Amino acid sequence: MKLETKQYGSVTVVAIEADNLDAATSRVFKDLIAPVLEKQREVVLDLGRLQFVDSSGLGVILSCLRTLNARGGDLRLFGMTRSVRALFELVRMHRVFEIFNSCDEAVRSFRS
Repeated sequence: MKLETKQYGSVTVVAIEADNLDAATSRVFKDLIAPVLEKQREVVLDLGRLQFVDSSGLGVILSCLRTLNARGGDLRLFGMTRSVRALFELVRMHRVFEIFNSCDEAVRSFRS
């Protein structure tokens, strides 16, 4: 697993370069994202490459949101495949996260 980050003003966009975010990879993701969460308050996750997310993956994304919220920040998501979006809707996580269709929309949402 690899994370690719890009900066758009005060917003950091993090692309998850992996096919799965599950029990086997969620710990690695948590370790890789920790430095970003320590330094940034406005973070957007690009989930476009993910084909599969399980409860461990959902848990680690939720943990990112909680970490940022505790510091006055926030997390936005974009680029979900149909299967990943279906999972978020099934467990009602689409009500917890702000989910956007594009990176631009997600980044702009921090300014409104």
